[in-house]
Formats: sequence, structure tokens, C-alpha cells
Amino acid sequence: MASPTSFDVIVIGGSYAGLSAALVLGRSLRTVLVLDNGQPANQQTPHSHSFLTRDGETPATLSAIARQQALAYPSVQLREATATTAQRTEGGFSVTIETGEIFNARRLVLATGLKDLLPPLPGFADCWGISVLHCPFCHGFEVKDKTVGVLANGDTGFEMAKLIRHWNPGLCLYTNGPSTLSAFQTAELQRHGLSIQETPVIALQHQNGRLQALRLADGSTVPLDALYARPALRQASNLAEQLGCRLDENGLVIVKEMGKTTVEGVYAAGDTHSMMRQVAVAAASGLRAAASIQKELIDDDF
Repeated sequence: MASPTSFDVIVIGGSYAGLSAALVLGRSLRTVLVLDNGQPANQQTPHSHSFLTRDGETPATLSAIARQQALAYPSVQLREATATTAQRTEGGFSVTIETGEIFNARRLVLATGLKDLLPPLPGFADCWGISVLHCPFCHGFEVKDKTVGVLANGDTGFEMAKLIRHWNPGLCLYTNGPSTLSAFQTAELQRHGLSIQETPVIALQHQNGRLQALRLADGSTVPLDALYARPALRQASNLAEQLGCRLDENGLVIVKEMGKTTVEGVYAAGDTHSMMRQVAVAAASGLRAAASIQKELIDDDF
């Protein structure tokens, strides 16, 4: 019988992808330890959308249900802790948490997600996930009749404005300084009735995270109900790099089918390897990783 520090699988990250993997592995009669630091990327988001049967639910409620269901299987444990190091061992992998305790497993699932690198713009962080939005599939319907802007420039600004226009035809693109759009891109946006504002944004005026206006460098204010933006991202944990997993040019963990990373025995799930930052996508990737791990372990032991 496994010792309290030894498991078939350690899942690092206890949000939707990690708990989905843990649930499937628990149902597969595997011993699982989930390590979670309690810092989900969507902790400020009031409601989660586009998850069939749970559309409009709060992220906290979804997480609570996920924990309850995954931990209903007796072989699944959850520890609220931060994994600081991970390395390969003769029997698989070892993971150390901030207390210095070490846990061992035959397989690892990295479900630590991404960290948004928010710009130091007053009010931006307060509104992030509430009225400063990253995804129209998550939030577009709720602000479809609102006054909306896009904060971006160049190719990213063009593509975002083109996308968001479907929900908000009269939006304005705020380039936050001189436009780097090409002449073609500028003409195309203007042809479709989109305006371009190059005056730098110096602050977001809001009430409890609800955007009210943008304050511009020329002293003017622009009333606005919501703002789309795409901040830079990085891995929320450096464990993938510690283990030698390859990352792509966007900083995402490279995976093969079923979430296999470039390191044998290490899987990635959820935002760790995907820009589709939605609950349904994360849960599905956790399931795929768990199913593949179960098949590998069965093959190893047969």
C-alpha cells in the first residue's frame, strides 16, 4: 500500500483542469494528490459562461462543486500548498512544497495555469475580469449593448477590434499612443465604422471594478462600460521549465495528443498549454490527460 507521501499521480493545480483530472483518476482507482495554492486566475470574475449546464455560475461555486465531487473518491487527496520544485526520480517524480515536505508519484499533471501580467495602469487591475475583459466568448453577450472599447495596438489591436465588432459594432480602438496599425488595417477598421483613438490612456475610472470611463492624457474622459484587453502572459509556475518541458513562442507548454508534454510521464492540462481560457476547455483537457495516464499505468503494470 502506498505511503502517505507516495501516489500514483500528483496533480499540481486544483482548479478546473486539475480537479477534472483528479476526478477521472479517482474513478480509475488511482491514488492522487492535488496540490493547490488557492490563487485561480479568474478569482475576480463574477460569472463564468459557456460551460454547458453551468452557464452564468460563479467561479467559486464551480470550484466548490468540483472539489466536492473529486474528493468524494477516497483515493483522492487535496493539499492547500504551493509546489516549489519538481524533479525526476528513479521511480517517477518528486515534488517539494513550501514547507519542505516531499511527495512522490509515478506521473505528474501540471495544471498550474497562466498568470496575467497586468499593465500598471491605475484602475486596470481593479476592473480585470469584471469590466476589463479578455474574451468575448466568456463575456461578450453580457456587454453586447454597452459602450465598449479595445485597448491594443498593431496586429493584435486589428484582430481584436475585428473580433469584438461582431458584438459591439460601434467600438473604439484605443492604441494607447501612436498607432502601429498598417495603412490597410486602419482603412479597414474605418470602413467598418470603427474609430481609432491614439491619445494615451492614463487611468480607468471605476466603481468597485465596474468601469465608468477612461481618462486620457489630454485631460479628457471617455465614458465606457467595458474594455477588452489582452495583457501579456507567463506560466504561473516554473515547474514545467524545472522538469525540462519545452515551451512555445507564447510561453505555453508544448503538448502532444492527450496533453503529453515533451517530458515522458509529465502531462499538462488547462491554461498551462492553451490560450482557450475557458472552464469547459480546461475540464476537457484534464479528462484527456487522466485517461492517457490511466492507460499508461495499466500498460506499465500489466
